[in-house]
Amino acid sequence: MNIIEILHLIHEYKEYDENETETETVRAIDDVTLSIEEGSFVTILGHNGSGKSTLAKHVNALLLPTGGTVMLCGQDTLKTEELWTLRKNAGMVFQNPDNQIIASVVEEDVAFGPENLGVPTEKLEKRVEQALERVGMTAFRMNSPNRLSGGQKQRIAIAGMLAMKPKCILMDEPTAMLDPVGRREVIQTVHELNKQEGITILLITHYMEEAVDADRVIVMDGGRLIMDGTPKEVFSRVEELKACHMTVPQVTELAYELKKEGLDLPDGILTTEEFAEALWNLH
Repeated sequence: MNIIEILHLIHEYKEYDENETETETVRAIDDVTLSIEEGSFVTILGHNGSGKSTLAKHVNALLLPTGGTVMLCGQDTLKTEELWTLRKNAGMVFQNPDNQIIASVVEEDVAFGPENLGVPTEKLEKRVEQALERVGMTAFRMNSPNRLSGGQKQRIAIAGMLAMKPKCILMDEPTAMLDPVGRREVIQTVHELNKQEGITILLITHYMEEAVDADRVIVMDGGRLIMDGTPKEVFSRVEELKACHMTVPQVTELAYELKKEGLDLPDGILTTEEFAEALWNLH
């Protein structure tokens, strides 16, 4: 079953000069049609300005279509009377966790979302406890968020989403401000939530390695979908990705260059283990 249905989506915005005179209309999303299966892990890639963040913000109605339709769990984002219910089904995690953490104690911050949804007190504590356990942060529940690392803060932001029990989590470059350790912590946590809880994940990222374990990779350029497939299918198209000012995982790039030099390697190698096995098979 599809949790997200996007049909011929168009999003335009107007640009103004210093005199507040309209100068032009920019089309950020240009006739995008897309379906996302419930429980899947989908990564959206694209250079700056490609439209990937704009697309994600349409899913939970932070932005509304100029044209076309966006449906989440069968609800039309343009029907404002359904907005409250719709946003309960799609939580969003942004780049900077400091912009989402508002309380001075971790457990209070995680409780903030469900409390505002009207969750009864007797159920609230259990939700907070379960959410912290799922992201591995139970031991920090009484800590101040200011004393946590970037990766830990991002996991607290994810816990706050989980406590509201969404069916889908949208993540807009959640590891962009983290060090390599923090990035691994967050991505591992998100994959565990997807596999164990069945939560649909839409991950927007600039790090190609974060897309390797996704069920599906979508590539955007100029507000359009230009590629859509498994990681192996997408990263096999090295030259096309480069033409869109994008890279591929380092090991994929190495295998591709060696293949151009004559080594009989398969397309779309994604991990060092695959690369080592392919080299071993040559002998």
